[in-house]
Amino acid sequence: MKVVIVGGVAGGMSAATRLRRLSEDTEIVVLDKGPYVSFANCGLPYYLSGEISDRNDLIVESPEQLNQRFRIDVRPNTEVTDINPAKHQVTVNHDGSQDTLDYDKLILSPGSKAVIPEITGLSKANNVFTLRNIPDVDKIMNRLESHPATAAVIGAGSIGVEAVENLTNRGIKTTLIEAGDHVLPFLDFEMAGIVEKELAEHKVDVKLNTRVKQINNDQLTLSDDTVVSADIVILAVGVRPDTSLIQKVGIKTGDRGGIIVDDHYQTSEQDIYAVGDAILVKDLITNQLVSIPLASPANRQGRQVADVIMGINRRNKGGIGTAIVRTFDLGAAATGLNAKQLQSTGIDFMTVHTTNSSHAGYFPGGTPLSLKVMFDSKTGQLYGAQAVGKNSVDKRIDVLAVAIKSKMKITNLPEFELSYAPPFGSAKDPVNMIGYAGENLLEGLSENIQFDQVDEAVRNGDYLIDVRTPEELSRDGRLPNAVNIPLDSLRDHLNTIPKDKQIIVSCRSGQRSYIAERILKNDGFNVKNLDGAFLTYSAAYPERIIH
Repeated sequence: MKVVIVGGVAGGMSAATRLRRLSEDTEIVVLDKGPYVSFANCGLPYYLSGEISDRNDLIVESPEQLNQRFRIDVRPNTEVTDINPAKHQVTVNHDGSQDTLDYDKLILSPGSKAVIPEITGLSKANNVFTLRNIPDVDKIMNRLESHPATAAVIGAGSIGVEAVENLTNRGIKTTLIEAGDHVLPFLDFEMAGIVEKELAEHKVDVKLNTRVKQINNDQLTLSDDTVVSADIVILAVGVRPDTSLIQKVGIKTGDRGGIIVDDHYQTSEQDIYAVGDAILVKDLITNQLVSIPLASPANRQGRQVADVIMGINRRNKGGIGTAIVRTFDLGAAATGLNAKQLQSTGIDFMTVHTTNSSHAGYFPGGTPLSLKVMFDSKTGQLYGAQAVGKNSVDKRIDVLAVAIKSKMKITNLPEFELSYAPPFGSAKDPVNMIGYAGENLLEGLSENIQFDQVDEAVRNGDYLIDVRTPEELSRDGRLPNAVNIPLDSLRDHLNTIPKDKQIIVSCRSGQRSYIAERILKNDGFNVKNLDGAFLTYSAAYPERIIH
């Protein structure tokens, strides 16, 4: 049997090496239009600053190494220009000469390509780069040798934020320009606010709700007509499946050109399979076909398609999309659906925010860890989670990702037995704590109101009480229109609180205000807890805090 694989890196090379481990007799040919078939594209931004100092560390395996160890025929700089499913042939171009290859099975792993926005002057600019592969990073590093003083990154997704961090760490004054209303679109608005504060503290000029209209040499004219200087510009506005050839030959595609495959990775053509960034997979929450262009799923898919070809019954079970990014000293991660996605599906869900210490509060070195979880308002099934903090973000989001993919409920989270010692966690882990808070909501022991609802509620007559201490208010700032009654004296002031109004209670993170909510409810008041309290509200609306 002869298997031809179009595209290397995560999906293609995982398929190739798995095929060889399963069979010594199979002829395996990998075709890649670039010069490198096995490289660490997720590490590229960190090479810009020198955090990854050796360029060779970005190259995982060379064609020679792959041939020596796995007897794989790897052909870089070889572009597939046509596919003939009826003849089981591909046409390739290498160094200007054309050739045809026969195949018994064909695996497509073309990956994704950078989206290039329409900007006046972009085609003439010589200081604008994308960051998708090693040739891209080589061009950027060559430009950086001229010691640019200013940079602009267009697009605040993961690659954009990582590029900003590394350019800044290199000593370059960097502007981040994003068309949306917050950075890192996989996060929700208020969780992204924590990341935006971190960017500002590192002197990054973040411009939201802003587009670039024109590029003229090292001057960028923005949609608000301001002008930004940038000796180097990196485009990071997103990616789309690199499937123009696949569409041309008639293989069935869907949203944004993503290849449609069945649960054995078979395309619409017999003996042609596809994996990686270019395919659509089933979202395990909505059952809709979506694109999840991430390295971990691509590696898994490559291994599984090799199993399928060799007669092992592996199934493409879909995914939930779990991602994490570092921004200076912060980690930001998400899994499952965010609020915007849930709202678009019409699913009725509840939201809960908590902020706890990354490990036991009495042990030195703990840092705030903010969590957000969304779940079905009737059944409690988990739909999505987000985490932002300096430490242990990956640990908590990974636990929640397993819970979501296993279709667990918010009521399962308090039952998780997670490792605990003071340097690592808490006896009540943050995952347990957000489970308790969600369980209270689901069972009606607590009612909450979200950060983006509270101001209108107060304008409509609700009575907002902040139960923090006066010292905290002086240090951190005040919520607009809040009456301060510290929690420990709340029972002494019950007669000053109107019983004919909806009461909203808030504290720093939501724990003390839950206690206040229970005190007031037990005394006959109609009460809601401001979810996430001051920390969540101030992350979303720092300009509204009164100092």
